Amino acid sequence: MLSGRPVIRNSVFAALVAICAILPPTAHAADPIVQEQYPEPPVTQHGIWGAIAFSPIHNKYGFFWGADKREEAENIAVKYCQNQADSGCRLAITFRNHRHWTDDDQSGFPYEHCAALSVAEDRDRKVTRWGAASAPTRKDAEDAAIKSCGDSNQCKIHEWVCT
Repeated sequence: MLSGRPVIRNSVFAALVAICAILPPTAHAADPIVQEQYPEPPVTQHGIWGAIAFSPIHNKYGFFWGADKREEAENIAVKYCQNQADSGCRLAITFRNHRHWTDDDQSGFPYEHCAALSVAEDRDRKVTRWGAASAPTRKDAEDAAIKSCGDSNQCKIHEWVCT
């Protein structure tokens, strides 16, 4: 029994040496440290989001407000527009309101509580003129949408939304 102990120790030592030989080398103090670069997280989208979509081909629109995220409001507005018109719907305007007065997310996207869609009532033209705008108040949004449409005599407000 005493003669078997050195053989076991030698076998264990040999096994450890074999395992260490197949393992990759470890880092040494002089090796550079490589850190993975992770992208910056996206800016939190504070506020209550709204959007208006419009189809100039069919003169139809859809809107949505009350979304937690910008993409949600935009997608739902386009979907509602597509329910009215089979084709030609596109995003006209996106806007948002403060959920809390400390919501500033430093994204540069303004907190404008209202949006409006103005469409020209000119049936003789083949191309529908329209405009959309957002502003802090309903009146300012409507005025800016009419101006964006291009003619205050023919352009009328078709929809306004305030959050």
